[in-house]
Amino acid sequence: MKRVISVVGARPNFMKVAPIHRAFQKHLEKFDHAIVHTGQHYDVSMSDTFFHDLDMPTPSWFLGVGSGSHASQTSRIMMGFEKVCMEAEPDYVIVVGDVNSTIACALTSVKMGIRTAHVEAGLRSFDRSMPEEINRIATDAIVDDLFVTEPAGVTNLLREGANPSSIHLVGNTMIDSMMYALPKAEASSILIDLGLRTSEYAVVTLHRPSNVDVQERLEMLLNVLAEIGRRIHVVFSVHPRTQKNIKQWNITTPENVRLISPVGYVDFLALLKNARFALTDSGGIQEETTVLNVPCITARTSTERPITVEIGTNVLVKPEYEFMLTAANQILDGRSRKGAIPDLWDGQASHRIVQLITSH
Repeated sequence: MKRVISVVGARPNFMKVAPIHRAFQKHLEKFDHAIVHTGQHYDVSMSDTFFHDLDMPTPSWFLGVGSGSHASQTSRIMMGFEKVCMEAEPDYVIVVGDVNSTIACALTSVKMGIRTAHVEAGLRSFDRSMPEEINRIATDAIVDDLFVTEPAGVTNLLREGANPSSIHLVGNTMIDSMMYALPKAEASSILIDLGLRTSEYAVVTLHRPSNVDVQERLEMLLNVLAEIGRRIHVVFSVHPRTQKNIKQWNITTPENVRLISPVGYVDFLALLKNARFALTDSGGIQEETTVLNVPCITARTSTERPITVEIGTNVLVKPEYEFMLTAANQILDGRSRKGAIPDLWDGQASHRIVQLITSH
């Protein structure tokens, strides 16, 4: 029996690994699949909620690295994961996404001679000021197997010189999780709890340093939300990083914007599914709204998920007052773009990944 270890480090990783774990459960005679949680981002209540919502098992190892600078966090993850690999002797390691845990564990396992795969390979924003972009490029350069979500990823990897035989266009495991959780989202009471009605509110998430780590920019973003709030209810799910800055700078939040703490995956999916539109700087929400056919405004100058703009419901908007407000008003005036669902975003990406691993 072969042992496979998948790594999670931040909440978006959970959505990408959960369906892979379920797919491996159909091959118990061949594989022992276990999960390592690095603890890169960790909140007891939120992590427990996500694992419950996604029907994930308790991780076999929890490294508890916590926060810190990129260098210190990456080094602590590498040291902790090296001990796991020495103890568990895995035959295969899977890293997902683009967080520090991704590159740290890939570096560790590859240097130990363990075959390693990257799920969500090939995505590029072409903006190296984003730490995630560095993690993506470095991870893809060293791993053995590259599992890709969209055609642009294949093009990027070939341009960078990846071996064509290592590249596999399989679809999107985050969409696997979303489709799996939709029945639970239908039963969620979050709209009732918040006094909301379907299509009568906008849902907002903002957390990237370029948007929330400069006081004047964060104040501007809140002013945009206040203006949108004149036309529709605004529900702002406030990331801990954003909340810390609001408190530190003593920023007065608009009265017509509903600030809520982050909620579990199923409840947030219910909020997203029933929203008039989403305004975000997240990567995953661009993908989820495309499949849910919910208009999405992405407050960034670039996206590593171009297919959501090319055929999906996503529009990329410079994160400035006028541009963001114009995009919101276009949607509220009934001029939102119509989207299509990308090929292979069908809820079966994880099964394709496991089939390819089995074929090794």
